[in-house]
Amino acid sequence: MKVETYLFGSVDISPEKIINFPNGLVGFEASKRYMIAHEESEAPRVSYTLQSLDDPMLAFQIIDPAALGFNYELVLSDAENALLGTPAPEDVVVMQVLSRKEEGGKNEISPNLRAPLLINTKALLGYQKIMEKFVPNVTLSNLASSV
Repeated sequence: MKVETYLFGSVDISPEKIINFPNGLVGFEASKRYMIAHEESEAPRVSYTLQSLDDPMLAFQIIDPAALGFNYELVLSDAENALLGTPAPEDVVVMQVLSRKEEGGKNEISPNLRAPLLINTKALLGYQKIMEKFVPNVTLSNLASSV
C-alpha cells in the first residue's frame, strides 16, 4: 500500500505494519491508522516517527521511555486491556510522545509523561493511556556521578 507523508514523501507500507489506534490519539481521534518510521542512519535509534496514514500532515516524534531513564508500571482496566487485544505483558511496548516548545529563544523538547502510548506488537493495536493522577516514581539511570 502506498501512502503519502510530509516527512518521508511517498512510502510503500505493508498492511502487516499498520498500527491501529481504535480511539485515535488525544486531539486527533479521527486518525486511527499509523506506521512507525525512522530515518536510516548508522547511529542507534533513539526516537521514531509515528506517522498517521489517515492524515499525511500528521506525525509525532516518539521515544522509548527507557532511553530517558524512565520505567512505567502501568495497570490497565479491563476495557483498556480489551482495546489492546488482551496482550501478554511482553507483547506491549510503551512509548512517549515528544513535544517541542519554543520559549525565550530556546527550543525545548519534552516527553508527555501523563499520556504514554501502549502498542500491542503482536496484534498491532495501540492505545494512548491518559493518567489523570500521575505520581512519578522516578529512578534515573546512567548517572555520570553519584548524587
